[in-house]
Amino acid sequence: MLAILLAGLTFGAPAGATPPDHDHAPPQHWSFEGALGNFDLAAVQRGYLVYEQVCASCHGLKHVHFSDLAGMGLEPEAVQALAAGYEIRAGRDLSGAPKYRHGLPDDAFPTPVRPVGVKEGVMVPDLARQALIYPGGPDRIYALLTGYSAPPAGVPVPPGLFYNRFAAGRVIAMKPPLHGGDVHYEDGTAASVEQEARDVTIFLAWVGQPHLAERHRTGVRVLIYLLFLIVLLFILKRRIWSHVH
Repeated sequence: MLAILLAGLTFGAPAGATPPDHDHAPPQHWSFEGALGNFDLAAVQRGYLVYEQVCASCHGLKHVHFSDLAGMGLEPEAVQALAAGYEIRAGRDLSGAPKYRHGLPDDAFPTPVRPVGVKEGVMVPDLARQALIYPGGPDRIYALLTGYSAPPAGVPVPPGLFYNRFAAGRVIAMKPPLHGGDVHYEDGTAASVEQEARDVTIFLAWVGQPHLAERHRTGVRVLIYLLFLIVLLFILKRRIWSHVH
């Protein structure tokens, strides 16, 4: 999925500068934004399902261990069962052929050796930090996933590429990954293209900073403590100097 997410682009360029070679992603509302933001774990779980069934054949999460998924609300048994569904390379046998075993919770997500349908020479990025490093962040990832369309009249698209107005150069080598109904959500959520794109974007944002809500809570506690300390010092100062006129 998300193949060739290349775009080292600058938004808001000064007048006279070369305009960006893609459309600006419309801003979205994300629950994890802001000083008190947090992740909707139900959406994170749905996003993992999209990753597993649509993205994992091409993209790895090399900085993420299966045990990390406990943070999105999975029980240890579910994490262990999920890990066992992956094959992890475990050296070579006597003939030199690679050996594989079932995954364990302490294993990292494997990177596909030969992504299905990816042409030779095409770069397939790892998605573990994509929401943090991709220019435009979650807004642009969501826009990219939902931005496929027929090219405008007179706009040529090279063979093997697809028109997407949010991609670098408005073309991308990744074919449309989402079609709607790609996954079945057990909570009854309708799996439209937009919903799948939103959920997998939230999952990638969570993977990039899974302890975001905890950091926010710590920050709030620190601010409350500092406020209490300031009030206490002010009262103490008034009391010490109350006899001075």
